Amino acid sequence: MQPTLTTEVTSVTLPVPHLSSGKVREMFALGDELLIVTTDRLSAHDIVFEQGIVDKGAVLTHLSDYWFNRLEAASPHHRLTTDIDDIIEHAPELVDHRHTLAGRSMLCRRAEPLPVECVVRGYLDGSAWREYTETGMVTGIEVPPELERGGLLPKPIFTPATKAETGHDVNISYDELASTVGDDLASQLRDRSLALYTEARAHALERGLILADTKFEFGWTTRDERELLLIDEVLTPDSSRYWDATEWSPGGAQASFDKQPIRDFLDSQRAAGRWNGEPPLPQLPDSAVRATTERYREAHRRITGRELPRYS
Repeated sequence: MQPTLTTEVTSVTLPVPHLSSGKVREMFALGDELLIVTTDRLSAHDIVFEQGIVDKGAVLTHLSDYWFNRLEAASPHHRLTTDIDDIIEHAPELVDHRHTLAGRSMLCRRAEPLPVECVVRGYLDGSAWREYTETGMVTGIEVPPELERGGLLPKPIFTPATKAETGHDVNISYDELASTVGDDLASQLRDRSLALYTEARAHALERGLILADTKFEFGWTTRDERELLLIDEVLTPDSSRYWDATEWSPGGAQASFDKQPIRDFLDSQRAAGRWNGEPPLPQLPDSAVRATTERYREAHRRITGRELPRYS
């Protein structure tokens, strides 16, 4: 199978105001709107690699676009368009950057992000599993005893977290969320996040995938009309834990449709004493990079039922 994009894009420079950089995304001002460009940058163990993953930015952008269109609970959201012709019509000064921007760019309404991550879990893994083994609960929520790692929870749970500038986000209880944003907004975030997860999990399962957990972000519009928008990426392999439903086997780690091959390689390097977990990073083998690209493509293929579009 030929890739949709033949080289990775890890940096983007445009003739419009640059607002900020994330681990993967670059944000630019287009008048009153926001242009989000998703690069192919890779981060693991809270470190951003110089090497990129071909098609990663396209997968994240197309999947977010897909879910914005599909989920009833997604509205209102910040996405205006991902069509490169529409974006260039909005900002003609970008015409010479069409090849860089096509497939990885999203024109959005501006919003002021809330200082929390809205996490929903249907299965027990990650930081929730670690907390469960220590306390028997997850962010103050009682969970049945003797659950295994990767096990199905009786019902999805809402486990918010603070946003960390560096390192990992910190899980907080619902009461802590309410004290931060207020009771009314906390209940809106919980109810909408659970509705989004419930819709998406059902669709993913129809496509042979388990949506183990995911995180959402919300923000207030920055104009006069005060509206709570679903923002950022939605239900991508970077923000969600997807497992193959046919291979699900509680009791240990499950293979995810994301950068798992990279994590496996890094873990093997640490175990062998060839890497101490700090920069500089070891050179990634081509096999791990190719396997990671294919996992991202497969996630898109499974969820949408389509191949990634091609860009010339």
